[in-house]
Amino acid sequence: MNYLVDTHALIWWWDQNDRLTVRVRDVMADRENAVFVSAASAWEIGTKVRLGRLPSMAERIATFEADVTGDGFRHLPVLPSHGLGGGMLEGRHGDPFDRLIAAQALIEGLTVVTRDPEIAAFGCETLW
Repeated sequence: MNYLVDTHALIWWWDQNDRLTVRVRDVMADRENAVFVSAASAWEIGTKVRLGRLPSMAERIATFEADVTGDGFRHLPVLPSHGLGGGMLEGRHGDPFDRLIAAQALIEGLTVVTRDPEIAAFGCETLW
């Protein structure tokens, strides 16, 4: 299967947070799955660290790319079609990071690993 990890799921993976379900842990740990991390998650983490809202990830900034690949995940760049798709998505959800991740999932045919019901409201397949 092919998955796109929402930012909170990636952070909880790295923090070994109990809020991740067993099902999500199993999917993310299974190297047979193609698990992608969006460049939007790097942007979101960097923004929240800069604003002081995510101090636990401050040290990850320097090792983000290596940490993603070290966990067996793949980087998903942001393409113009993703940006346009996120901007054009119908719905009230105003979080630009989530809109971009949803658009990437829809365009690339990925299931989003997220507990956010608003992602599913965009028409994305989700797993939690």
